Amino acid sequence: MTAAGAPSAQGGNAPLGPAQPSGLLDVLGVASVVLDATGRIVLWSPQAEELFGYSAQEALGQLAGRLMVHEEHLDLVIKLFADVLRTGKGWAGAFPIRHKDGSTRLVEFRNMRLLDDRGDVYALGLAADQSTVRRLERDVALSARIVSQSPIGLAVLDTHLRYVSVNPALERIDGVPAEQRIGRTVPEVLPHLDAAELESAALRVLRTGTPLVDVFVLGRTPAAPDEERALSVSMYRLEDAVGTVLGVAVSVVDITEQHRAGLEAEAARRRLALIADASARIGTTLELDRTARELADVAVPELADVAAVDLLEAVVAGRRSSLGPHEPAVIRALAVRAEGAAEALQAADPTGQIARYGPERLVTQCVRTGRPVLVAQVREEDLARIARSPEAAVLLRRAGVHSYLAVPLIARGEVLGALDLKRTRNPRPFSADDVLLARELAARAAVQIDNARWYQNARDTALTLQRSLLPRHPSVTGGLEVASRYQPAGATVEVGGDWFDVIPLENDKTALVVGDVMGSGIGAAATMGRLRTATKALASLDLDPARLLEHLDRITDGLDHSIATCLYAVHDPRLRQCRIANAGHLPPARARPGRPPELLELPTGVPLGVGGVAFTTTTVDLEPGDQLVLYTDGLVETRRHPLDERLYLLLTLLDDPGRPLEELCDHLLLSLRQPDNHDDVALLVARAQTPG
Repeated sequence: MTAAGAPSAQGGNAPLGPAQPSGLLDVLGVASVVLDATGRIVLWSPQAEELFGYSAQEALGQLAGRLMVHEEHLDLVIKLFADVLRTGKGWAGAFPIRHKDGSTRLVEFRNMRLLDDRGDVYALGLAADQSTVRRLERDVALSARIVSQSPIGLAVLDTHLRYVSVNPALERIDGVPAEQRIGRTVPEVLPHLDAAELESAALRVLRTGTPLVDVFVLGRTPAAPDEERALSVSMYRLEDAVGTVLGVAVSVVDITEQHRAGLEAEAARRRLALIADASARIGTTLELDRTARELADVAVPELADVAAVDLLEAVVAGRRSSLGPHEPAVIRALAVRAEGAAEALQAADPTGQIARYGPERLVTQCVRTGRPVLVAQVREEDLARIARSPEAAVLLRRAGVHSYLAVPLIARGEVLGALDLKRTRNPRPFSADDVLLARELAARAAVQIDNARWYQNARDTALTLQRSLLPRHPSVTGGLEVASRYQPAGATVEVGGDWFDVIPLENDKTALVVGDVMGSGIGAAATMGRLRTATKALASLDLDPARLLEHLDRITDGLDHSIATCLYAVHDPRLRQCRIANAGHLPPARARPGRPPELLELPTGVPLGVGGVAFTTTTVDLEPGDQLVLYTDGLVETRRHPLDERLYLLLTLLDDPGRPLEELCDHLLLSLRQPDNHDDVALLVARAQTPG
């Protein structure tokens, strides 16, 4: 305490000076009585007045034995008094005394002989109520027992924040014996904890009196120098009965196990959240590259700082692959993702590139065995087996790659490739739990990747088939200049059955065909090819367009109940006319110099394959310079706009009849094709030429 009574936190011995009194004696109510050699009371304290009931005026000069002791105890008291004066040995014990009110009370005495400067003898008696003394004794004994046997670590710091006492539990918790603490501060005893903050907190408690409860402290202690311990620390200011500040009481509970359990529970929660996130984010499309990118995006940064998704090239091509023990792996990098590791990203194989990985490479070992490969602590020699080249190994070292994990991508019993993971910023090495999580992610993603690669192979096959069935026509045929385009649906959508054809006929006539088989995939492409072949055969017979569609209708009905729309037109340059029949298709557009573009009004008819409904041939003029635009619904239909609005937009784009046809095709596709339109487009544009 300082002179003003404020607590001090400075080290060293406090200077001597006035200090606040202790309240313990006040609680005991110790009375002082002095007797002369004859046994008469010569000094009487206020506490004696309260304890015995007699005022000083009533007690002074009286024989103490006769005033305060019952007659049956008088002889014993006189003997004890004489022994104290004669021998000088004090006497202590409990003795029944008589209170002024006539009651008897047990009083705890401490009696001793006094000598003054003249050699006169006196007796000093210090007395306190025995029940009060016993209560304090019990409280002290209980407190001492609780402190010594408590499983909670307890300590008392003085006003200079030095250890005064500690219990055995605290010695066990932090491994510092009591004798190494007493008189020392917390930073001196526990330098590897956040001791400065603890001492600052203790000083605030000492100054303000506001308790500090359940403060979380993480650090290392002599009891476990190689592992972090979690402690819950509480602090309370100690005061005596009159409010004098004595120091700070500290309680410490070791919550390391609870802390670890909490970390494990949080890690489990994060793993479940990551798996749930992966289920929602991976496989949103059937595009192989995008599915691989989604896997890499999920893995970074929750699981790794760098992630790469590599597939065996044979798998991408649709073949099964098995590697021998000394056989290199031919792998295509599909996706790479890095978080704050630019040099590690540079060291990765560029996406889309095919590379040969030697049998010593860890990723080769992963895909050959179908088992995870874990290097918890990456050493210099490990980088050569991780990196694709010595230069890449240097980049990985600069990026701080310290832990590596590769897990196989396995779907339907086949190893497709590997998920390659590295840590640079995350200080923790990959653990067994991380291996389990990575395998779970890889297993879920592998199924989606397998679906995407088989779909892509099937789509590529259908697209190849469809392109092989589409015509390669000259730019000028008969009396028409012709341009065309075919644009397949997006990579995530199966190829449809759209087609067009330009068929030269006798007498400079030309048949123009555009159609759309309902459905998608190889089946639709095959049906389209059969209908195109049938159309060319029928066109050579120079049939009326309506009659030709009737034959196609019967053919379509026999093709596994397929349905198709079709527009068939025959241009005669000599008559400057087109005869057109429609089977459920969108109407063609005609653009004429000096006139606004228009949609031709034709009887719609029913799609091919429905049967039972006659078709109608309509004749329209097509003068030199006039344009006829035939198309499938993928050019104009969208999910967000009315069809009439889109057809009107088509007409506005035909405002320049003199535009080159190739340029016109590109202009129509660029202006009308929507990113969200997952349908094929067939476009055929013809411009009538001057005969001869």
